[in-house]
Order: sequence, then structure tokens, then C-alpha cells
Amino acid sequence: MPCFLFVCVENSCRSQIAEAFARMAGVEAHSCGSEPSGRVNPKAIATMRELGYDLGTHSSKSSGDVPAIDYDAVISLCGDRCPAIPAMRRLNWSVPDPKDMSPDEFRAIRDDIAERVRNLVAGHSA
Repeated sequence: MPCFLFVCVENSCRSQIAEAFARMAGVEAHSCGSEPSGRVNPKAIATMRELGYDLGTHSSKSSGDVPAIDYDAVISLCGDRCPAIPAMRRLNWSVPDPKDMSPDEFRAIRDDIAERVRNLVAGHSA
């Protein structure tokens, strides 16, 4: 089973959502941030609750708080502000930070991340 690490700046929205979708797909996944906010964004919790996932059980973490293991892929959702973590494969997804977006815009970002994670998982299960 592949193992993914999703990384963004605050580890409060994008990387948390990506981790959740990967877990929902049955994949081992973790997330962290270069400057963790210390909390998961309430909008992220609400939009994932709409899909039946309780993101409220997650916590905002730094790169030192995730397992030091061999990840199949480390996926950056924030460009070059993300910490460099060794992996077999590094991906950079250009996903806007939705924290100040309207609920509909936030859902669009969530759905974009869901599609990217589905494609990532499918590519590793082939």
C-alpha cells in the first residue's frame, strides 16, 4: 500500500483535506505544514463533514510531527514554502489557499483536491 505525505504552509486546509481523501481511499496518508497554525480550519472541517468525514479529529502538525518513513510521494500544495522531505517522488500541486474563500469557492477547492488525490491513488495502484 502506498504512503503519501501532503504538505502546505499552515496544515489547516489543503493538506488536511488531501490527507482525508487519501485515507478515505484506503491509503496511508499524513500531512504537515512549514508553519503549522495549530488548528484545522473550521471551513475545512465543515466541508469535509458534508462528505461524511470528520476532519475535526485531525491536528495541525509540523514536518517533525509526522513519521520519518519512506513516502511513496510527498505532495506540496503550497509551492516552495513547503519543507523539503525525502520521497521516492515529489509532486507540486498548485492549489490556491481557500481559507478566505466563500463556501462555494472552498467546496470547489475541496473537489479539485479530491480529484487530484483520486488520480494519485489510481496511479499508484496500477
